Amino acid sequence: MFPNSILGRPPFTPNHQQHNFFALSPTLYSHQQLIDAQFNFQNTDLSRAVSLQQLTYGNVSPIQTSTSPLFRGRKRLSDEKNLPLDGKRQRFHSPHQEPTIVNHIVPLSGERRYSMPPLFHTHYVPDIVRCVPPFRELPILEPREITLPEAKDKLSQQVLELFEACQQQVSDLKKKELCRTQLQREIQLLFPQSRLFLVGSSLNGFGTRSSDGDLCLVVKEEPVNQKTEARHILTLVHKHFCTRLSGYIERPQLIRAKVPIVKFRDKVSCVEFDLNVNNIVGIRNTFLLRTYAYLENRVRPLVLVIKKWASHHEINDASRGTLSSYSLVLMVLHYLQTLPEPILPSIQKIYPESFSPAIQLHLVHQAPSNVPPYLSKNESNLGDLLLGFLKYYATEFDWNSQMISVREAKAIPRPDGIEWRNKYICVEEPFDGTNTARAVHEKQKFDMIKDQFLKSWHRLKNKRDLNTILPLRAAVLQR
Repeated sequence: MFPNSILGRPPFTPNHQQHNFFALSPTLYSHQQLIDAQFNFQNTDLSRAVSLQQLTYGNVSPIQTSTSPLFRGRKRLSDEKNLPLDGKRQRFHSPHQEPTIVNHIVPLSGERRYSMPPLFHTHYVPDIVRCVPPFRELPILEPREITLPEAKDKLSQQVLELFEACQQQVSDLKKKELCRTQLQREIQLLFPQSRLFLVGSSLNGFGTRSSDGDLCLVVKEEPVNQKTEARHILTLVHKHFCTRLSGYIERPQLIRAKVPIVKFRDKVSCVEFDLNVNNIVGIRNTFLLRTYAYLENRVRPLVLVIKKWASHHEINDASRGTLSSYSLVLMVLHYLQTLPEPILPSIQKIYPESFSPAIQLHLVHQAPSNVPPYLSKNESNLGDLLLGFLKYYATEFDWNSQMISVREAKAIPRPDGIEWRNKYICVEEPFDGTNTARAVHEKQKFDMIKDQFLKSWHRLKNKRDLNTILPLRAAVLQR
């Protein structure tokens, strides 16, 4: 829990009914609607655009709404203190009501407001015009309680201590979720039926205290052209951040990459964020990785120490031609799947119905709860697994002809497609089959990565001390 002084709000009450922030109301935006959104944005006084007409829902009396900006920072206005939290996050669509203005967020009746949105449980409110499930409550998504492995040797103890010092805390996740909630509210001024998802390491179980926040803005179910539509949408979002939220967001940048993003820093939580549009596979693989993270108690400590090691040796930065954190996680999972006595299975093979790419987004979050813990006969300790990981990629894996596949739980022959040619490292994305390590396209960077695996394996094998490949004091300070 982060201090209430950060937000200047009442203390959080943990026994309040919790809410799930993964529910998605599937909607569509046509190209013309995007153009209209830009026109409305450029020609609307946003300080007035948040005002709402009085609406009713069921037997609830008309709701009084505020004309004040939604993203106010650390202090709430006195006339809002008694408004319910739930109301700040709900949208209703009725075929009988008159057309409303841009903002569809409607406060609901309730007892009190809390310091931050309670996590992991919400009402799913479908768009009436789509064939989607009826209004209902989604189950609670909680991290599975798992006991950390024993560490009887020095190296395993070092791995475990580093993990306990650097793993993302619940308070870190709550900061990111609070920002996501407020940003979704703001973005819905431009795209009323959009949803903003927290994805990546913040939610997949492999985050650290210093992990950035990754956000996916979903504006429609169909794929978005990243070169045209996504850039257009992000241009509107970037302009909105610069003009309306400059007091709360700093350094917003529009990065025109293959998958364009808006980078920014939240001044309240001090978290750096990357926001993309409709990168749906990122939502799906977040929950796939989350399932693996809590499937076996050695997975998360091993992944964290390897990410720290790779970052220390400057081979964990896709923007500089080395490995992304996502690719590194997949490499660890693949190694654990391919041991003579596997520590992990392919859960996509065992539970195909839970991880099908066809599952609607508002149901994706349920997948981890459908998979029980995996009981492996392999009793290797964390130190031996770290050594084995380095040795596997330094001496055993065939980089020239093989591709890493977590989906298949084995190394498979490289595809012959153009995307895989002239690539030094091939790591299959478990859902769309693309190469997550495509950033490694220079031989010099590839040789640097291989060399680091080999050197680190030799050093660690000889000394059995994590400090020989990763200075622990510096790693802990970086969190």
